[in-house]
Amino acid sequence: MMEGISDIKIVSLDELRPPRIRKEPYINLYFKLSHSAPKRWCADFTQLTSKSEFSVKIDSKKGEFIETWVRKPEQIEKLFQYLKENIKICNENYIARIHSEAQAEQSKNSVVDDEGEQGQLNKIIANLNFDD
Repeated sequence: MMEGISDIKIVSLDELRPPRIRKEPYINLYFKLSHSAPKRWCADFTQLTSKSEFSVKIDSKKGEFIETWVRKPEQIEKLFQYLKENIKICNENYIARIHSEAQAEQSKNSVVDDEGEQGQLNKIIANLNFDD
């Protein structure tokens, strides 16, 4: 489930929807992700970027493109750096939550008998830290 989450990054702009100068006072940008992001990741990313100076959207059904816009071409680099930083944060948060949920599930499913030698052994095993 965690496979590839840390690999999510922007790899290009959408070739089918390149940025264009038009009559409207904005430039649409469609950043393509390295692979389709899970729905939950998309929701996290949307929440993380919700208070941004930039309007940022991602279709959670597909999770393939970050849709946004700028008013001037000079804003694109700042926006791009902002998106990259937030993708990294979102990846880290998503992986941490998966680890946390897995540990909670593991401790919920572990049988700890507080009585006797087996209970003592179970406690010792449960306290081993394999993350070092």
